[in-house]
Amino acid sequence: MGSSMKSYRELWRDIMFYRGHDRMPVVHWRGWPETRERWLKEGLPPDVEEMEYFRAVPTGHSVSVELGLRPGFTEETIEETAEYRVFRDASGVVQKAWKHQSNIPHYTDFTFKTARDWPEYKKRLQPGPERIPADLDEKLRAAEVRDCPIIIRICSLMGWVRNWMGVENFAYLMYDDPDVYADVVNTLADLSCWGIDQVVPRLKVKPDLAFGWEDISGKSGPFVSPSVFKRCVAPGYRKIRDKLESHGIHLMAVDSDGDGRALIGPWLEAGVNIQFPVEIGTWQTDPMELRRRYGRELRIIGGYNKLALEKGRAAIDAELERRLPLMKEGGFLLAPDHLITPGVPLADYLYYLDRVRQLRF
Repeated sequence: MGSSMKSYRELWRDIMFYRGHDRMPVVHWRGWPETRERWLKEGLPPDVEEMEYFRAVPTGHSVSVELGLRPGFTEETIEETAEYRVFRDASGVVQKAWKHQSNIPHYTDFTFKTARDWPEYKKRLQPGPERIPADLDEKLRAAEVRDCPIIIRICSLMGWVRNWMGVENFAYLMYDDPDVYADVVNTLADLSCWGIDQVVPRLKVKPDLAFGWEDISGKSGPFVSPSVFKRCVAPGYRKIRDKLESHGIHLMAVDSDGDGRALIGPWLEAGVNIQFPVEIGTWQTDPMELRRRYGRELRIIGGYNKLALEKGRAAIDAELERRLPLMKEGGFLLAPDHLITPGVPLADYLYYLDRVRQLRF
C-alpha cells in the first residue's frame, strides 16, 4: 500500500519501525500564546481549530490514569496584585506567576526540601482505584477511532522531582541521599506500571508508545549526571520498559528540552528509544550525528530548528534539506523542536507546512 493510501497511524508506525514510506506526516505542535496573537492579526481564523486550518496532525492521542500526586496539596493564594499571583500549588510548591505574559514559573519555596519530606509525597503516589477516571473507557473508545498514534502516559522520574523540590534541593538529594532518590524513582516507576496495567487491557487496539516528560536540561547539558542516572534512574525506566514489553509495546519516548545529549545513551540502554523534540539550540545538536552514533534503535520526533522558521523561506528550505537523509531513512518524524515562536509570520509557517506536505522520497 502506498503511503498516500495509509492512515496517519499506519504511516507513523511504518516510519518508526523502518517499514518503508514515501512522505512525512504534517505535524503541528502549537505556538506560544503570543504567536497565536500574531497569527490572528495576520489572518488565522479565530473560530477554526488550528489543526484543521493547517491541515496537520498532532503528535498523538494520549490516554492514562491519573498519575500525579493524589491527593494533591491544598492550593492557596499567598499574595496577589494586578501583575502577578504568588500561590502554593497542588504539588506543594510556592510559585510566582505573572498574569500578562508567557513565562516559566518562578518557584520561591518547596514542601519537599530534603529526604525527610519524601514520605509525605510517597503516600500520595500510591496506586488505587481513585486514580481511574470515571470516563476512562469513553476516552479509550475515542482514542481507538482517532487516526493518530495512541500514547500511554508514564510518570516523570526526574522532571517531576525537580519541580517538586527545585534544582538545588534536588541536587542535594541526588548526591547526599541517592538511596532515597532511587526510592522516589522506583515509586514513580511502580505507579507507571500499575497505570499501564489499568489502561492496556481496556483498549481494543494496542498503544503505539509510552511517553514521559523530563525537562532536565539547559544549554550546558542535563543536571542529572550519567552516573546518577545509571544508579538511580535507569532501574525505573527498565522496569517500565519490561512492563511495556509484556504488553507488546516496543516504543518509549521522552520529552526533554535543552541539551540532553549526555543522557541519550543511558536512556537508550534503559529502554527509552524515542527522543523528543531534540532541540537544536545554540549547542547545535545534530540529529544526523545522533543516528550515526546510536544507530536505528534511536528514533527521533522533532529535530527541525524552530528558529529557521523566523529567518525566511530560504532558511526554511535549507533546514528541510538538512533533515532529508533522516526523513528518507525512517525512525525520524519531522517536527519543530519546540513551540513556534512569535517571530514566525503566519505566511511562512504555512509555507513550511506546505513544503513538508509536498515532500516525496
